Amino acid sequence: MKLALGPVVYFWKRRDIFDFYRAVAGWPVDIVYLGEIICSKRRELRRDDWLAIAADLAAAGKEVVLSTLTLVEAESELSYMRRLVENGRFLIEANDMAALHMAARRVPFVAGPHINTYNAATLALLHRLGATRWVMPLELNREALAQLQATRPAGMQTEVFVFGRMPLSFSARCFTARAHNVGKDQCGFRCIDYPEGMPLATQDGKALLALNGIQTLSAETYYLYDALADIERLAVDVVRLSPQAHGMADVVGAFRAAMAGSADIGAVRDQLAAHIPQGVCNGYWHGRAGMEWVT
Repeated sequence: MKLALGPVVYFWKRRDIFDFYRAVAGWPVDIVYLGEIICSKRRELRRDDWLAIAADLAAAGKEVVLSTLTLVEAESELSYMRRLVENGRFLIEANDMAALHMAARRVPFVAGPHINTYNAATLALLHRLGATRWVMPLELNREALAQLQATRPAGMQTEVFVFGRMPLSFSARCFTARAHNVGKDQCGFRCIDYPEGMPLATQDGKALLALNGIQTLSAETYYLYDALADIERLAVDVVRLSPQAHGMADVVGAFRAAMAGSADIGAVRDQLAAHIPQGVCNGYWHGRAGMEWVT
């Protein structure tokens, strides 16, 4: 199996993004996804900046994939996406049907986790359109994955999300702006103040969600470290970690050690606890409510 680092979903300062990917170049990850997938107003980096980072990572031996927006609302966003798809060098991760349509039968692409790939017919269609890899939607369970693995087209790789806050929904409305009582078009880029999302708790103080602009995330971290051996038995090709602002080097090191068979599951969970402030969940993998932890 290969180890992938998904796109940064939060809005980080320009300097922090460049610093992060300079560090990533030396980490034991095989694949790196790059680009803004949440909100086109986040312009700390331009297309040429992302391509420069991509070139540096490729020179460091990483497979680079350029990720597209998950929700397209304007012609300017379609134009940007078209130029991304036509970059001529790097693979594309299509995160909505507009990107998939642009890439279909023109360039190879990865069908991202936000494409609803729930059955064998969809998987076969994606492959015919040019998908070389698909990322399993997080809400699918182990049994559904096993069934899809048994029928997936030859040459189609499978990727599974194994660490990070779960992406739950996207909306045209910006929840971070609304929380600050400002309009979406006058947001002042408030989400840059929350490098790991804006926490949202229940009335009794229990962590429930994290708001990230137009995206809603789980408060808990999806954690399939314990299931890596099972995932490998299911012939999964790639496992994905979702970046966070703190402790990511330790997370990458722990998962790489597990994939090499040189780590103790319980000890690693204790080691990573400091980097998982709201606890862990794995319910979807077991066919349960996503926020549950199943031992």
